[in-house]
Formats: sequence, C-alpha cells, structure tokens
Amino acid sequence: MANIKAIIVDDERLARLNLKKLLEPYSEIEIVGAAGSCESALELINLHNPQLIFLDIQLSGETGFDLLEMLESSIDTIFVTAYDEFAIRAFEVNAIDYLLKPVNPERLKAAID
Repeated sequence: MANIKAIIVDDERLARLNLKKLLEPYSEIEIVGAAGSCESALELINLHNPQLIFLDIQLSGETGFDLLEMLESSIDTIFVTAYDEFAIRAFEVNAIDYLLKPVNPERLKAAID
C-alpha cells in the first residue's frame, strides 16, 4: 500500500505526541507534520499536501471546522477530540471518523482501515 501523508492538528502538545505514538504501527501512515493552530496547520498543508488530517475540534480560540473552511480543497479528516457533541457536524463535513480522547487503539485501527 502506498504511504498516506498525514498531519496531526491539536493545540495540546502531549495529545499530538500521544496520537503520533499510537500511529507508529501503521507504516502506511506517514506523519509529515503536527500543528497546534489553524495557521500552522495551513502552512503544513501547503507545504506537504497531505491526504489525511487527524484534527481536534477545539484549538485555542479556533476550531477544526474553521480550518476545514479555510482549505481550498477537501482533505480526508479523522476528528480526534474530547467533545462528543460535535460528531454530527463532523460527519456533515464528510469526516471519515470521529474518535474520542483518550483514543482507543481498536477504534483508531477501524478508522484507518
């Protein structure tokens, strides 16, 4: 399987590191960067052109939905968040999946599959 370039967007550094660690067994997922804000995520997207975003909902005064609205084209998105109340909206923007923190490794595998 070809590598899928992905970025992680979460304003919590430890959450980014934890998710990156959980993704290590998936050789098909190449994490090309991690961002803590919409602005830095846009820079990474423009630089690396990822096919997938692991995206948190709440981003220090912004939301993951704000980031998606800024994109010129759609990118496959898996939301990774502590907030279950945004799940319907996430699927309205065609999210692949919606994972709740702390991320269950089995749910992560299902989302990647």
